[in-house]
Amino acid sequence: MTDKSSGQRLLENAYKLSTPDDHKTFYDEFASSYDADFASALGYRFPKAVAATYQALATDQDQPIADIGCGTGLVAEALGGAVVDIDGIDISDAMLAASAAKGLYRATIKADLTGPLKALGSGYGAVISAGTFTSGHLGPTVLAPLLGIAKAGALFVIGVNKAHFLGAGFEPVMTDLADTGRIRSVEMAEIPIYDRAGHDHSADQAYVLSFRKP
Repeated sequence: MTDKSSGQRLLENAYKLSTPDDHKTFYDEFASSYDADFASALGYRFPKAVAATYQALATDQDQPIADIGCGTGLVAEALGGAVVDIDGIDISDAMLAASAAKGLYRATIKADLTGPLKALGSGYGAVISAGTFTSGHLGPTVLAPLLGIAKAGALFVIGVNKAHFLGAGFEPVMTDLADTGRIRSVEMAEIPIYDRAGHDHSADQAYVLSFRKP
């Protein structure tokens, strides 16, 4: 059996991260035990919700996919291997190695998403993310630069921790992007992050944002 207390400690320490180096060091250390100690122990359902939203909205044109902050590949796993053209993008070498070992990605790419993104190109038909837009991680200022890696019409499915969404100012950024014509077809659904009771974060919620680049 997995230990929920270990998962809680991992999560709470992750919320305290602040710099790209912090993230790399932290996730390099826990990559080998992340799925068991965190995802399984706490009933982490967020990647499945993001994958389901992509599947509900996607057309044949919404590939290749950039899985932002892919971690150990839980979103790709939730897609069930049905998508061949999906790249996993993360700052942690160890997380990328863990995700690559599952054989679900076309490529795994190391990138600091708070820096220049030119190396990722501009041809993605979809950008998806679960768990990266949360406390101590990515904020709303990353959304506009991410538009640059996507082709016209691309689908975005971005999961954002609800408390982080409210506290970090995502709403005005999303409104500005829509009002200035940089995104369209904006939808937002609230979902539970975990499906296992009995830990301090059992009731945590997230928003799954979906929109398209015109």
